[in-house]
Amino acid sequence: MQETTQRVADGVETTDAAAAADLVPDDGIVPMSGLSAGPKDIAHELATSNRDLSLTVPASADAGFVADTELPNADALDLRYPFSAWPNLKRAINDGRVDFVDDHLSVVEQSVAQGQFGDPDVAVVEALAVGENWLVPTTAVGAVPGFVAAADAVIAEVNEALPLELQHMHDTWTPATPPRAPLSLSDPGERLGDQFVRFDPEKLTAVVRTENDPIPYPFREPSDAEAAIADNALDFLADELAENPAFSERFAFEVGIGSLGNEITERIGDLDFGDRDAVYFGEVAQDGLLDLLEAGTLSAASATALVLGEDGVNRMLDRPELVADNVVTRSMSVSNDPGLIRAFGVVAINTAVEVDVYGHTNSSHVRGSQLLQGIGGSGDFARNGLLSMMVLPSTAKDGEVSRIVPMASHVDHPDHDVDVAVTEHGVADLRGLTPDERFEALVGECAHPEFRPALRRYGERAAEGGGHMPHDLPTAFDMHRE
Repeated sequence: MQETTQRVADGVETTDAAAAADLVPDDGIVPMSGLSAGPKDIAHELATSNRDLSLTVPASADAGFVADTELPNADALDLRYPFSAWPNLKRAINDGRVDFVDDHLSVVEQSVAQGQFGDPDVAVVEALAVGENWLVPTTAVGAVPGFVAAADAVIAEVNEALPLELQHMHDTWTPATPPRAPLSLSDPGERLGDQFVRFDPEKLTAVVRTENDPIPYPFREPSDAEAAIADNALDFLADELAENPAFSERFAFEVGIGSLGNEITERIGDLDFGDRDAVYFGEVAQDGLLDLLEAGTLSAASATALVLGEDGVNRMLDRPELVADNVVTRSMSVSNDPGLIRAFGVVAINTAVEVDVYGHTNSSHVRGSQLLQGIGGSGDFARNGLLSMMVLPSTAKDGEVSRIVPMASHVDHPDHDVDVAVTEHGVADLRGLTPDERFEALVGECAHPEFRPALRRYGERAAEGGGHMPHDLPTAFDMHRE
């Protein structure tokens, strides 16, 4: 693999963040790198510029803590796409101060390239290094290749606090906009390109040198309920490894980001894989994945980003070779590609807000209205995974609210896309079940015992009206009102 040893190549001029921010139009369409690699100094300068900004910001999921905290505080955002991770932006969206479009991460590059939000003016990207016609991303590839290709101009924020060794994990190849041939990746560890995002040299408008420590993801210690969920999920997976012929040679898996997902990822190392290969083909590499890499559990690991907590960040900075030599970070048009997820037989493990009595799953909106984060990549993996698991506590609000409900208040994943639900009380294997059998499995195995009588009474009322998948619409949302 080629390597760059310079942060800023010879002949490339640099400027300060304020001057670079001045190049962003007041009402610009400004794609930003994100996930763990959002621009920081330039985002801060935009937020504190006292300009009357009304920016449209597509990003690689979130746009980073600084952009998604300071820009909404400054009323500088008109629209954000396609994911919201940080509290200030979520409040602004739910208060109606910022417009928001939720979407599957697999289509973000394509949507921006097709001009769904207009023609992008300038892409603002955090980089490890930059040359006159190339840049190397930092801890995430995300949608950067597509953003850079679509934008009229590029501003690079070179973060010298991050080790240059991280360049070796990147494979920035991204597919063309459809129509095109199917992706040709034959193995989760295979590479299709190199670490350089290339562009016309006329696009490079400004380069800013920075030195910003990574902002850790706020993982917390798992609750007792979450630990029990992980126990149940791992017991189920152990049985699958023993009985499902699809996993006789390889176990490929993905786990969604979060404290529960991180706990499950770490504990996957407790499974007995025998002589099988264990591979990760997912969207994000979180702290638990570093544990698996250190233990030698995985034969390959592929993601679009490192999203690490404080411990994971410290390990990355102390031992960059751990990820640089063992993880391939890709464009999310590749990491989340439905065809690859299906071809590799990925076990998809994602968290949910609520699951209804037939398996329809809400993963993005509390009580159907308040944005939590967005669908992210969960839809890409749930729809196309060989086995789709939804994991969640059975209750919320200190046990006052059931998360197994009569009817989901918002549906991100229909019943067809959900094979298994797991709570601290048990596992509902929904594969091959009729609607009434799914009802009994979810209520009997996953619902909190205190809510099972009310759910069964709902089922009796619904059955009086008949139908293939009975509902009692007048009372379907009563549990949301209580």
